[in-house]
Amino acid sequence: MTKAEFVELVQKTGGFESKAAAERAVKAFVDSVTEALKKKESVSLVGFGTFTTVEVPKKEGKVPGTNKTYVKPAHTAPKFKFGKTIKEAVANA
Repeated sequence: MTKAEFVELVQKTGGFESKAAAERAVKAFVDSVTEALKKKESVSLVGFGTFTTVEVPKKEGKVPGTNKTYVKPAHTAPKFKFGKTIKEAVANA
C-alpha cells in the first residue's frame, strides 16, 4: 500500500472531509512519533503497539568473499513492537 492509498483509507475510515485533511492527520502522527523518538521517549498506543528507540553497539565485520573489513559505529535505532490486538487481528484474517 502506498502513502496515497493509505491516506485514502484514513479518509474513508476516519470520516475526513477531504484527502488533504486525512494527509495532514497522517503527517501529524508521523511527525509527532518522530519527534518523540528523537527525544528517546517511547510512544505506546494501547492495542496498536509501542514505538521505542534502542542503542545499537559498534559492529566490526568482514565482507564475505573479500579481505575487506568494515566498522559500523554505535547508533540509536527506532523499534516498533506490535500490540496484542493487531497480532490477533492479523492472525485471524
